[in-house]
Amino acid sequence: MENNNHSIRVGGLQFDWDLSKGEFLFEKEDAVLFWITSAMKEFFDTIEEISGEEASTLVFEATGFRQGLIVGKYFEDLKHVKVEEAAELITSTYASAGWGYAHIENLDMDAHTLRVRLKDSWEYKINKAQGKKHRGNFLPAHYAGIFSSLFGRNVWFEIKEDQIAGAESTVVEYFPSEITINENIHALSRKKESQQILQLEAMVEDKTRDLKELIKQISSPIIPVLDGVVVVPLLGKYDQERAEELVFNTLNKLPSYKASYLVLDLTALDDDIDQLTTSLLEKISGAASLIGTETVLVGLSAKLSITIAESGIDISNFHCFQTLQHGIHYALSQQGKQII
Repeated sequence: MENNNHSIRVGGLQFDWDLSKGEFLFEKEDAVLFWITSAMKEFFDTIEEISGEEASTLVFEATGFRQGLIVGKYFEDLKHVKVEEAAELITSTYASAGWGYAHIENLDMDAHTLRVRLKDSWEYKINKAQGKKHRGNFLPAHYAGIFSSLFGRNVWFEIKEDQIAGAESTVVEYFPSEITINENIHALSRKKESQQILQLEAMVEDKTRDLKELIKQISSPIIPVLDGVVVVPLLGKYDQERAEELVFNTLNKLPSYKASYLVLDLTALDDDIDQLTTSLLEKISGAASLIGTETVLVGLSAKLSITIAESGIDISNFHCFQTLQHGIHYALSQQGKQII
């Protein structure tokens, strides 16, 4: 009968298989094996594709750090094992598990500093297969998590040499720091929120610009209704920009229509007009008169008439009519014409 159970010790570490259960144990704990440059590379590629480069870098960094805390806690619970001994055990354990060469240097228990030298790690192999020019931060952050736990205070890292960038090995220095994974995650979230806000603001700005352009095109169109008579309907409420646009377009086009009469239709103008709008009427009328065009106001409601009168504008300067039809008949009659 075929034996489904196999065991082996490598570097003082125990590896066990139970093929009938599909079980692999590493130091009596469930473990799993993956091909590095194919299956694991695909795993990394997929995370980066979905999350984006910046977010996925933080994912690997945070995962490495938090897994390191678990490893550090395991050795911290072994009361008889000193930090220096734990450092040796960790590197030999990882070497047995295929994590590549790792060596702890310059470990200073008082300053809480150290240096880790990594060579041909599984992360390096994945990054190389991905065609990257700089290594990832999973393993550097992983050792930061381990020694944060062992030192009892937060440490962070700086990569001094990078194997994937051409160095013989990757050298990472560790030191006490206020930098934490949670802060990095929150910083990325705030950055993404800021980017989204900026994108939304840009979209609003673009839409506002388009809307303003549309308003310019449809607001107060200049309508030559009959020979010598031009009608300009005033719509809604006017701000400084709309008022200036109206004056410019109207006075610019009146000569081309050879207009003797400019009929300003106030039917669709807000009753609650302000000083800017009333001064607009006076300004456009005065400017039109300079080029020989007389201004006629039509469509005045009782409330609008009172507002204009109270604004201080001399209403006697205008010929005013209740309806557009009356205003056009007046302009024609002044030219000796009539609609038959």
